[in-house]
Amino acid sequence: MNRPRLLVGTFNRGKIEEVRQILADSRIEVLGPEAVGVAAEPPAETGATFCENALLKARFWCEAAGLPALADDSGLTVDALDGAPGIYSSRFAGPDATDRDNLRLLLDRLKSVPEPKRTASFICCIALCRPASPPLTFNGRCQGLILSEPAGSGGFGYDPVFYYPPFGRTFAQAGREEKNRVSHRAQALAEFKNWLKNNEL
Repeated sequence: MNRPRLLVGTFNRGKIEEVRQILADSRIEVLGPEAVGVAAEPPAETGATFCENALLKARFWCEAAGLPALADDSGLTVDALDGAPGIYSSRFAGPDATDRDNLRLLLDRLKSVPEPKRTASFICCIALCRPASPPLTFNGRCQGLILSEPAGSGGFGYDPVFYYPPFGRTFAQAGREEKNRVSHRAQALAEFKNWLKNNEL
């Protein structure tokens, strides 16, 4: 029996693999755009919230591939920066910024903020769009602190400076499986998995 196919609407291989691992015990076959031959450029993230951007992307990939599509918009919100970088997390230092560029700018903005006030949250909104069905969204949040220096070589994005108190280390220092149990994306995907128990793609 063929497994239902789910397109993860991103070219970020780290995200695709993270979704695949979190959904490993489900009956879903998780695919990236390259696996279904879709090479189109995704739409600009013009939404005002994580969920608006996730829906924009999920609709695009669903229409492009004709498959159920899951897309997320996620990022880091830092309390001392009034929620920045927020929806601009991946392009905080500019449209062509690297992870290193974004980290450098974040730490520069926080250099005068004492550690107890460097509270932050990773936030994720996942949108599911299916042909001829209304879209759905699933949400997750993970709270921590921003360190003054990166630590760890794992993960991606802001993981090296995101200190998660229950672990006593950063997401970049934690193992992938460990992170995938508690991350903002894991929480949003847990909501999606609960939905899958009683619903079909």
